[in-house]
Amino acid sequence: MRAGLVKSLSRPEGNITGFANLAADISAKLLQMLLSIVPNLKRVAVLLNPTNPGHSAILKNIQSAAQTAGVAVTPTQAQNLREIDAAFVLMAQQGCGAVIVALDGIFFEQRQQIADLAAKNRIASIATFAEYVQDGGLISYGQNLAEHYRRGAIYIDKILKGATPGSLPVEQSIKLELVINRKTARTLGLKVPESLMISADKVIE
Repeated sequence: MRAGLVKSLSRPEGNITGFANLAADISAKLLQMLLSIVPNLKRVAVLLNPTNPGHSAILKNIQSAAQTAGVAVTPTQAQNLREIDAAFVLMAQQGCGAVIVALDGIFFEQRQQIADLAAKNRIASIATFAEYVQDGGLISYGQNLAEHYRRGAIYIDKILKGATPGSLPVEQSIKLELVINRKTARTLGLKVPESLMISADKVIE
């Protein structure tokens, strides 16, 4: 609804439906998790794709939460491998102790590169997709992308059988998953709070 594509989640009307992206809504929560893991965090980077229209809302929410917490924010932009490398050079120069990786197709594809650069620069990292943690990232909290694709196939089947897209409600994930890579935490010399460990859906050792 924030993008103005549908009139409401329950009755989108028009010729569009789909699944709500909660990345902006949970962005402040990502910062809170980093603050609980990284002692005396003073500056956090946000990795953004300037061509992604949803990233401005993510940055705004993080900046608001960071101001309340007394943390400085360094926005970094990237659209390809070279620019991701340059973004981490900037993070290191700015003394960023952590980075929030915004949800984006390019960052999903390059999750191994991002995880490796975060580890190399000793920067704690958090993303909204579990695949990032499986490839060495520190922590993820967000929607299950595989479940989204499965639900998407169900919607496509309904539409192909005659359903009008605008009559199908825009779905929202009921459950958000927390995944922690304890091995990465040890490499970075960080201790994950027991409260997060207990809440985790999956812990990678």
